[in-house]
Amino acid sequence: MESEGCFLNSTAVLEWTNVSGTTTRKVNYKSAQLRLIRNNLRQMLVQVQAEKSNTTFKLLIRGVNVLNRFMHEGKATIKFNEERCTLFISNAPAAQLTSFLKTIFVKMTGQPEAKVTSLKQHLAANVNLGGVQDISPATAGEIKAAKEKALTVAASRKTVTTPSPSNVRKRKLLNSENGIKVPVAKKLYSNPTVSELTEEQTQVLEAVLRGNNIFFTGSAGTGKSYLLKRIIGELPPDVTTITASTGVAACHIGGITLHQFAGIGLGNGTLERCYQLAARPSVAAVWRKTKHLIIDEISMVDGDLFDRIEAVARHIRRNDKPFGGIQLILCGDFFQLPPVKKNDAMKFCFESKVWDSCINCNFELQTVHRQKDQTFVKLLNSIRIGRVTDEIKEILKATAKQKIEKDGILATRLCSHVKEADEINESQLEKLEGVTKHYVAQDSDESMTKTLDQQLSVPGKLTLKIGAQVMLLKNINIVNGLVNGARGVVIRFDDEIPVVQFCSGEIYPAKSEKWMLKMANGSFIHRKQIPLKLAWAFSIHKSQGLTLDCVEMNLSNVFDAGQSYVALSRAQSLGALRVLDFNEKQVWVSTNVLEFYKKFRRNLHNMKIFALGKSGKTKRK
Repeated sequence: MESEGCFLNSTAVLEWTNVSGTTTRKVNYKSAQLRLIRNNLRQMLVQVQAEKSNTTFKLLIRGVNVLNRFMHEGKATIKFNEERCTLFISNAPAAQLTSFLKTIFVKMTGQPEAKVTSLKQHLAANVNLGGVQDISPATAGEIKAAKEKALTVAASRKTVTTPSPSNVRKRKLLNSENGIKVPVAKKLYSNPTVSELTEEQTQVLEAVLRGNNIFFTGSAGTGKSYLLKRIIGELPPDVTTITASTGVAACHIGGITLHQFAGIGLGNGTLERCYQLAARPSVAAVWRKTKHLIIDEISMVDGDLFDRIEAVARHIRRNDKPFGGIQLILCGDFFQLPPVKKNDAMKFCFESKVWDSCINCNFELQTVHRQKDQTFVKLLNSIRIGRVTDEIKEILKATAKQKIEKDGILATRLCSHVKEADEINESQLEKLEGVTKHYVAQDSDESMTKTLDQQLSVPGKLTLKIGAQVMLLKNINIVNGLVNGARGVVIRFDDEIPVVQFCSGEIYPAKSEKWMLKMANGSFIHRKQIPLKLAWAFSIHKSQGLTLDCVEMNLSNVFDAGQSYVALSRAQSLGALRVLDFNEKQVWVSTNVLEFYKKFRRNLHNMKIFALGKSGKTKRK
């Protein structure tokens, strides 16, 4: 299977040089397949073949250098030193590329180099196509041995034989005994493997890779964002546009807002005006190169806007297929936050004119990963559909008496309005005695500060004191509980660096971190800042996607359907939750959403029944 690291689809450029370094030949394949094979002498080679050509090149993997600095952007370079050939890889699915390089690493560190007895034998082995075999996927034993070997080599970096400038050395990969410079274990093994996906998540990923236009949904905590990131890693970056309905959600998945991508402003002008705006060269170029469009938090996209964007896609791309022939991957939960109302009028995305014609594959994730307590999971699933039983009322009212504070860490109050949360944070900070510390973010482009403020959760200006309640805004160490949303309190300052004690017990000196923000033209801007935010209070809208380990709420001021559910589902457990003055009237769901999911699930059920026919054929009623 391609997902097992033995195949790679990408753009490939092969460049040969002479002894003096002058290029003697260059081959450019916009679309190529790279394949790991062995010849008759059991030597491993990379075979490069153009998608629409029988021309192939086979390069012996011996004495090679791999540059993988931009591996997670789908780019890498392999230098075959003995053959004086360099392979430039680009536009590769990031997860596929990582797996491909890992397989090379594992196979080359796991067995000794095959010996060539004669030049004639060597040439025959490489020329005879009929004698080659595909590389078998890396086994668990091989992976373990390769990790151990990489760590051993990393511990003795003085043995690297090829001197190079320090900044280049960081990008090059370590030497193995077989003459290949390979990535250190941490770099290659940081990404989860396909086997870590659940069965239902794997079905969604496979549907995407088959080219279907899909919508997948699921309750809070079912791993929608995790799966979306995996999908992104399996698609070629140059032709994949990643968007979300809000700036914070877009930043979370490394994308841009849907409005930025569409290039039609707020989309409230006439359709002709939208065509004119999207026809601007910089906007139209992005529209025309996009083959895969991802939209996260689809529940907050207005149906009328969706119709307009779809019409713009067909117009700009001069293609009458739905969305101009672009593959759609939509993700979200319509039981959560709805679109912002305009003049008291609001239309869900599934109520748009083109929804049914654009989506041909639907999925619902049902396994909850955020909460482990099944009582709490069942409670949330009931709240999600607007059902509040007497038992649920008793459970939630009982949480009002819970003491969930510990080690000076107070519960974060979730508020229905951003302004209310800001006022609470400012007033509580003023009450603290002691020295005030100010941290101003370093933005790569000061003219984009307003955009960074809107789309990043990290503040441009952060004011702290000892005793300040804070929330971590970046995954630092998942194993130790230092994750995005973790709650803590500032206990001291070491050389101006705030030291925070978290609920998990970890004490962490919060040094500056970097947040990257992608722009519609493909360029990046960034912000460097302390990864903290004041957390006496937080707005429900800003909390979407977070997991909170110490949270309190009063739901009396909720104003949107699904808002109470979003707030409650942020809690990691019932023991970490306190609900004040709970009233069942604070929980309600749009009847349109209920009707949509009723039909949605009926269709999913019918699809499963039809799939039981012989040879995968659909049964007729």
